[in-house]
Amino acid sequence: MDGLFAQLLTTAFLATFIRSVVPLLLTGLGGLFSERSGVVNIALDGLIIFGALAGAVATLALEPSLGPLAPWLGWLAGAVVGGLIAWIHAVVSIKYRADQVISGTAINLLATGVPAVILTALYGSSTESPKVQNALPLWGIGELRFSPPVFFALLTVLVTWYVLYRTPYGLRLRATGEHPGAAASMGVNVRRMRYSGVILSGVLAGTAGVFLSIGNLDSYVRNISAGLGFISLAALIFGQWKPLGVLGATVLFGFLQALSITLGGTDLLPPTLVGALPYLITIIALVFTGRSAAPKALGKPLDG
Repeated sequence: MDGLFAQLLTTAFLATFIRSVVPLLLTGLGGLFSERSGVVNIALDGLIIFGALAGAVATLALEPSLGPLAPWLGWLAGAVVGGLIAWIHAVVSIKYRADQVISGTAINLLATGVPAVILTALYGSSTESPKVQNALPLWGIGELRFSPPVFFALLTVLVTWYVLYRTPYGLRLRATGEHPGAAASMGVNVRRMRYSGVILSGVLAGTAGVFLSIGNLDSYVRNISAGLGFISLAALIFGQWKPLGVLGATVLFGFLQALSITLGGTDLLPPTLVGALPYLITIIALVFTGRSAAPKALGKPLDG
């Protein structure tokens, strides 16, 4: 046990902890924009996967000619593709008033099959892409060196808080998710606000995917999200749909993930239990949190 505590106080554990938090935080903040506008976004896991795939494929395609610039454009490609996939969810949910959970589930199902088809067509392998020669650069000192999405995630917390609570856009977005009829009567374009919230969720979740594929690893691998989208959704609920609440929840879940990685190298707990630890705590947190703080119009299609 003393050895475990010693490991938790190392810079290596701190680095693992930060890398575990970043994709959860980016995706959770993305889900915050969508659900604050009134659209349930259970597709976050699929958006991570599509963003990760697009980031890796774009970087591999561009690095022969652009070299170190390629991963930056790969990041842009991952964010754009995440936004486009989220736009599809928005069209189905807002324009055609389909069940938002079913629409999101369909995107997650597509994310389990489409990447294999694309990888096979491009690289002859259904499970992973070739390794990129130019991943995103690492900034920092010693073991505490991270790719730019880490710093972007921390900045996004502050920007999200400011946008939601200090700008007209944030006021309209929150009004859209709480009382869309009243917001519309005040001249707010409710559909436009919901589209923007869902697309922003895709951009941020796509960035989380880029971090996983070319910011933390150097290739896309099958099931790269490992359920992080669902944990992010749980963090959003546990954080009461508030930016600082999402930060606190993702820090907790990120710590548990880092702890499971550390415990995986010890004999303190069975390996199966260690791997399931973050997911078990996520379920327990959801049971005790409930949905009392959810936006009142969340999941309700617009009339007319």
